Amino acid sequence: MDIGAYSFGDTPLNPDGSPRDTAEAITNLHAAILHADAAGLDYFGVGEHHTVSMPASSPGTVIAAAAAATRQITLGSAASIISTDDPVRVFQQFAIADAVSGGGRVEITAGRGSSVETFPLFGYSLDDYDELYANKLDLLMTLNNATSESVTWTGARRPALQDLAVVPRPVHGRLPIWLATGGNAGSSARAGQLGLPVSYGIIGGAPHRFAPLADLYRRSAAQAGHTGDHIKVSVAALGLVAPTKQEALERFYPGWYNLNVEMGRLRGWPEPDRNAYLAQADAPGAYYIGDPDEVAERIVHLHGYMGHMRHFLQMDIGGLPQEHFLESLTLLATEVKPRVERLLARS
Repeated sequence: MDIGAYSFGDTPLNPDGSPRDTAEAITNLHAAILHADAAGLDYFGVGEHHTVSMPASSPGTVIAAAAAATRQITLGSAASIISTDDPVRVFQQFAIADAVSGGGRVEITAGRGSSVETFPLFGYSLDDYDELYANKLDLLMTLNNATSESVTWTGARRPALQDLAVVPRPVHGRLPIWLATGGNAGSSARAGQLGLPVSYGIIGGAPHRFAPLADLYRRSAAQAGHTGDHIKVSVAALGLVAPTKQEALERFYPGWYNLNVEMGRLRGWPEPDRNAYLAQADAPGAYYIGDPDEVAERIVHLHGYMGHMRHFLQMDIGGLPQEHFLESLTLLATEVKPRVERLLARS
């Protein structure tokens, strides 16, 4: 199983709780990706957000820079909000990153956007939420499946392409494209019908309850005639690894609290509850917070339900100190990953 991490960028905080420079968040993110590569992690995803606390607004740019400075780690978006971006530009940016990487280490995960700040930012209406995504996903797939640089495509939500060059092509012809979902049954069925791998973002509740969605995805793929290695599932979750469970809980909680306060202002969420946090941090909760043994055991437990081939954690939220982020990446690579491999080999 691939083990990895993902980030939206995390702006450091001053002692009074005010944010430091958002540029520092990007510098820290780049350093973390290089650290993850050196430590031996399999995957690092960069998600798209456009907020002061999470400023990684251009995953393709971050990934291209990391592609030039890493050697083995797979890099992907987690996710790219294609509903409000131009799929031509997304494809070009990731194809360039793929070339910089040497080929075969760059992926796109296409999302609709659970955070909707991109809609007013780029001048789109939430009334068109579903149609924008379907239309632009179709264009992205058309670009990726093209057999030459010249592409023809017509859709309702973007000017048509008539035998126009879209360059560069990926090194190996195509990029892996994943469909991201937070647990929508329709999205699981869509991914299966299109023959795309699916990535589940599980940030609350009991993760094993997503198993029926993974089953729906695989049934939909089979019914549409899609088989093979590209029919696969990944899981993104919140978590942090530390030498002890207590250290992990204490390190992650302040950032979790800060993030939930911010999301409360934006989305009307209730005041963060420490008891709710602690409940989610123990099985069968959604947070993978603990020492290497516990985190590995919980990943393998979920694999028994989901059959997923990649599990990756968002750790740097709400001003988590960079040293704790880097230590968690090291433990994930050197302690959690080998434990997961041993446990899966016994099952």
